[in-house]
Amino acid sequence: MLDWLPQLRREIWILAAGQLLLYIGQGFTLVYASIYFVNELGFSPTQVGLALSSSGLAGIVGRFWSGYSIDSEFWGRRRTLMLSAVITALACFCLAFANTFGVLVIGNMLLGLGVSLYWPANLSVTTDLTTVENRTEAFALTRLVDNLGLALGALLAGQYVAMSGNYSLLFILKGLTYLLFAGVIYAAIEETRQSRVRNVWQDWWQALRDRTLLTYLSANVIFTIYAAQHTSSLPLYLANFIPHGNTDTGFSEQWISYFFVWQVLLKIVLQLPITRLVKAINHISILLIALVLWSIAFFFFWLAGVAHNSALLITISAFTLIALAEILYSPAGISLLGEMAPLNLRGIYFSLESQCWSIGFTIGPALGGWALDHPDTVGVNLWLFLIIGGGIAGIILTLLKQQITTGSETDLAVDGL
Repeated sequence: MLDWLPQLRREIWILAAGQLLLYIGQGFTLVYASIYFVNELGFSPTQVGLALSSSGLAGIVGRFWSGYSIDSEFWGRRRTLMLSAVITALACFCLAFANTFGVLVIGNMLLGLGVSLYWPANLSVTTDLTTVENRTEAFALTRLVDNLGLALGALLAGQYVAMSGNYSLLFILKGLTYLLFAGVIYAAIEETRQSRVRNVWQDWWQALRDRTLLTYLSANVIFTIYAAQHTSSLPLYLANFIPHGNTDTGFSEQWISYFFVWQVLLKIVLQLPITRLVKAINHISILLIALVLWSIAFFFFWLAGVAHNSALLITISAFTLIALAEILYSPAGISLLGEMAPLNLRGIYFSLESQCWSIGFTIGPALGGWALDHPDTVGVNLWLFLIIGGGIAGIILTLLKQQITTGSETDLAVDGL
């Protein structure tokens, strides 16, 4: 009956169950953070954008340290995961009581630090416990439980906010789910690090000389800027910049939660089938398809802000396209990186990939907040500028494909000598 599920090790399923708890908490605040800080606490969009960007700056520091800790003998993957969960829980408790700009910045910096430790460790554990044949499906499972948790959390939070309007409790609940996740890791996951400890600086230098890695990372930064807009600027844009929504300024929080739940439900239903459907296509081609879908979605968001009617249908279409783009992007990108990374450098490679998210979430929220704070000069046209960035990412991915093809041909020539 369950033969359609991926054939993965027990530890992967336990990690997925813990991650489901974590992302239920993430879903509590995914849609409402920027709306809460602007519409309830009175911060300007620029202030909120800067505060969210501070999490990216803290994440840059955290991700460099995670590159060391994940492969270190003392910390390893397991302790790094637990530390990230505890720091993120403290961040959530801080944000629950953020009544000044300083507290808002501190909470977001702790959040960025915690998340920066989490993803490189998570990806390293998943790579350690999988083979080339089942790795893409393992990463697809990771995204599946992420999205299931987000859907449940956002749906529950949307109904709660509609009834009570109490946003701060959502952050407290989110912090508690991170503590539960730390307990799951402590009780059920063993250390998976196998590589011998080496010279840290030598390892970093070896990774930074990998031209294919650097090319991939430069394209991935643009993907992460896209993702940052989705969680920071987009909810505020939908609430305050759509003239034909269901309120005077846009869509209500309850409707916005439905849009995000629709997107997440699509990813839950389609993640594994689409991942298997495109399994024979090379990873870079899949990333290019995802980029095209994302760009069309951003055009639709722009259209929703200037159209005189059909804003609801246009917005739903945009969320549908983003769901498809994210289904394609994450497993393909991480699997490609896993194939690039030598066994003894996995922690550093995933740390560098995770740095893209720090950079994206430093640039993206600040850029989006500033754009929405200047509706007469930028405003809804933000989405058109993002499409231009997508064109640049497409050129970089095409160059990466040529580099990998040339490298493979060189390796074959050497093997034939």
